Amino acid sequence: MSADLAQAIRHDGHAFLPGAALRAGFDPAGQALSGAAWEDFAASWDDLRPDEYMADGGRYRLRRHAIFHAEAGGVVQRDPDGPHYQTLNNNPLNGGVQRRFAPVLPAVAESPALAALLSGARAAFEAAGQGARPWRIEMHQFRIEARPGTPGQPTPEGMHRDGVAFVLVALVRRHNVAGGATGIRVDGREGEGHFVLENPLDAVLLDDARVWHGVTPVLPLRDGEPGFRDVLVLTFV
Repeated sequence: MSADLAQAIRHDGHAFLPGAALRAGFDPAGQALSGAAWEDFAASWDDLRPDEYMADGGRYRLRRHAIFHAEAGGVVQRDPDGPHYQTLNNNPLNGGVQRRFAPVLPAVAESPALAALLSGARAAFEAAGQGARPWRIEMHQFRIEARPGTPGQPTPEGMHRDGVAFVLVALVRRHNVAGGATGIRVDGREGEGHFVLENPLDAVLLDDARVWHGVTPVLPLRDGEPGFRDVLVLTFV
């Protein structure tokens, strides 16, 4: 699995991985990304906190954040909570400031689901890059809410890079929303690709140095009822 992913990332700058394939490759024993372990992990998105840094005044984004590190070939360990920072060049809307978000809860950070996702993504990125190396990893839990008449903006900054080495974006849940198409633009190639993360654990893995990405707004499918789009983002530096 990691070799195939690595080849796609090296050749195309990104790889789309359907949820079933991700489960098979990242959790071959079927114990971390299915059943109660996965349900508990996904349910933690119901306990996120408002993002207070939205320069557009939006109140549609909830999140939690954590920082991890790993020495070359070593285990992933959580670091003390700290700020998230992006330059204005990478995030012209909300960059240029140290942003502090509610921390990921300990049970979530220590969950077998997260361990499987961290391990699988790390293996793919190391195979696509220069092999085992030290990593600084940031984890972001996002919920984008869509209310009647008020779309949710997964990437209000537009097409962007995160300013890291590699990124994994995995869908956790979609409820009563339309839209949310991921756009991909690769440096040196014409055109833009589009796909939708529709099912749990549908994911895209990105070489951030080569790829721009963004997501279209989400709107409620049924009138009078809010919706949401939950994703996990893991960035590797």
